[in-house]
Amino acid sequence: MKMNRREFSLLAGAALASVTIAGVVPAAAGTIEDIKARGSLRVGVTQAPPWYSKDPATGEWTSGVGVSAGKAMAEALGVNFEPVEVTWGTAVAALQSNKIDIMFVLDATEERKQAAAFPDAPLLYYSLAVLARDDLAVSTWEDLNKADIKIAVPQATSMDKFLTENVANADIQRFPGNTEAIAAFQSGRVDAVCLFHPPLIAARQRLGSGKIVVPTPVTSNATSAAVRQGDADFVAFVDAQLREYYESGKIQTWYEEFLTGFGLDPKAAPPIIKEML
Repeated sequence: MKMNRREFSLLAGAALASVTIAGVVPAAAGTIEDIKARGSLRVGVTQAPPWYSKDPATGEWTSGVGVSAGKAMAEALGVNFEPVEVTWGTAVAALQSNKIDIMFVLDATEERKQAAAFPDAPLLYYSLAVLARDDLAVSTWEDLNKADIKIAVPQATSMDKFLTENVANADIQRFPGNTEAIAAFQSGRVDAVCLFHPPLIAARQRLGSGKIVVPTPVTSNATSAAVRQGDADFVAFVDAQLREYYESGKIQTWYEEFLTGFGLDPKAAPPIIKEML
């Protein structure tokens, strides 16, 4: 069939619109079929015990709740676990650009829901807390809401959002990830570091100083796992897996295994299953 110039232009424009800047037509990446064809589940990881922890001797991501969940999910799919380093702030962009397939321990905020998909089932529950100087008087969030109080927090996280909305008078200092925020506290550059309580337990053990406080009013919420938008089958698969991890107690077991390996008594740490809190 012969096309006139206008029809040819429209067809060419449509073809160009389907091609990325790199000149590659985007595939339906992130589906179970794509993961199986690749032979690996690409899991976003960042140094943040007890969620993710890299062995400094080998450079391997060997422990943490997110690592355990990622390995279990990869096994369920019959593929390898492939860790890909990101930060909390770049995880969603890594999903969108098809660098990772999933990121565990990422809160399903309204902002993130605009750019990523989340299953209904929770991964675990935790409470917002601070690791503060031993001599800092703090029992409420309002105690921290002062201009002379410096608080470190990982940027673009739900912790960052909470501080911005509730402790705006404080000097909030934002860092790429947990490690950098904790390092700022360790060096004395800030008075406190704000995270959810499990990472602070590991940090307090390592630093040997500071006190963990869960300020009132207590803020507890569920965290989840983020995947790319537009793949209902994969979201359903992840939802079923997380529900099984949670209801069977596997998620709590993985958490306690990490704490034990880290030299902590699991009985002395708050659980991460809501029904046990």
